[in-house]
Amino acid sequence: MASSAEDNRKEVAKYEALAEAAYNEMYDARAPAACYSDLKDHFAMAIGAAERAGLHDEAKRLSARLEHCKDVYRSQFAGF
Repeated sequence: MASSAEDNRKEVAKYEALAEAAYNEMYDARAPAACYSDLKDHFAMAIGAAERAGLHDEAKRLSARLEHCKDVYRSQFAGF
């Protein structure tokens, strides 16, 4: 059974929300690397879900957000 467009968007939104939560948790974590790992995994899942659903602009937006989060981690947390 094929997924509906709404189901696909919900899946993307779920993984994006998990990624953003992990991003926010980095700031309070004793081990921000674990949160960073989680955010990368969740963004990868969101990007994959968007690509599978044909939501290429959404996948591009999420990829850009992931790159931003990586830059933030490298500049603020790389020494932890």
